[in-house]
Amino acid sequence: MPDAQGKIRYAVVAGGWISQGAFMPGVDQTRNSVMTALVTGDPIKADQLAALYDLKSYSYEQFPELLASGEIDAIYLATPNFRHREFAVPALEAGIHVLLEKPMAASEEDCLAINAAAERGNAKLMIAYRLHCEPGTVEMVQRVRNGDIGEPRLFTATFTQHTKAENHRMKSGFWAGPAADMGPYPLNAVRNLFGGEPLEVHAVGAQTPGRPINTPDTVSVTLRFAEQRQATFTVSFSLPASERFQLIGTQGEFEASPCFGFGEGVAIAYRSIIDGEKQEHTFPVVDQFGGETEYFSQCILDDRQPEADGDEGWRDVRVLAAIERSLQTGEVQKLEPLPSRKGIQADQARQLPLAKIPPYVNTTEPND
Repeated sequence: MPDAQGKIRYAVVAGGWISQGAFMPGVDQTRNSVMTALVTGDPIKADQLAALYDLKSYSYEQFPELLASGEIDAIYLATPNFRHREFAVPALEAGIHVLLEKPMAASEEDCLAINAAAERGNAKLMIAYRLHCEPGTVEMVQRVRNGDIGEPRLFTATFTQHTKAENHRMKSGFWAGPAADMGPYPLNAVRNLFGGEPLEVHAVGAQTPGRPINTPDTVSVTLRFAEQRQATFTVSFSLPASERFQLIGTQGEFEASPCFGFGEGVAIAYRSIIDGEKQEHTFPVVDQFGGETEYFSQCILDDRQPEADGDEGWRDVRVLAAIERSLQTGEVQKLEPLPSRKGIQADQARQLPLAKIPPYVNTTEPND
């Protein structure tokens, strides 16, 4: 049950940068959510974050105790990808709702196991696609559906950053590398803008000389959709930060930059060219993590299925797995057709003000 003020009570599972620098501050921006617990393997975080946010802290070994405590209604799960199933399944089976960071898991098998656990526990599962609640992104999806640029035909995107050598993502293979870590952003964007699923996947990768990484650090992907629609995107851990996409339809185009990021000074903006008329479309900086949390909590309170559910998460992981196979074999990977989804809805957009970010708490376990 929610707390006395009718707010959904969250435990934060893993106290890494994304939790400290985005989710935890964002919860305070919502009207229907509150944090009550923290799960971490790091004693420094356990002490300092619990004191900062007035939380009860648990170790990973105490996770079953937390699930049975009656202190939480939901968890925000932000462990490394390969540990998502480990914590999502018992939480969902216990009837605890789960807001799960993307990608949903490090294999299709894990995704299906997580989805099955949600059904067994009758618990809500939402993948943390924060852009599904971001006003500019939501508007672009709605305008494409309304036919404002005609039939969408071509999507191209670039998303790059320079990841430090000591970051665990540089040491943990494909499912922590740029294709799995950054690829879900352009992949999920084009799936929603096209309103469909890719039928063929081809990927090529490169490993930058001198970069200590055990998977390609720059990956380019080509996707073929039904009706001969095409998409390409490139992601990289070894280039200066850049993010943009262009969507071209039969009657016009959208170009967005920034389009995937969040935080101070980052407002999603896009430019349209329709019938030769150029327009700029700007939006305020919003707290994307607060927005997705408020939306998920409202789904729990209203007992309705969140849009970005486990099926949405699995569909992206299915493509990521095909990208991995294509990198390994050099061959085009074919995917079975899937039924269309309802997709992002206009009422998901949230405009919560950006939270002030407290100083980062140092850690003895950088992967947590």
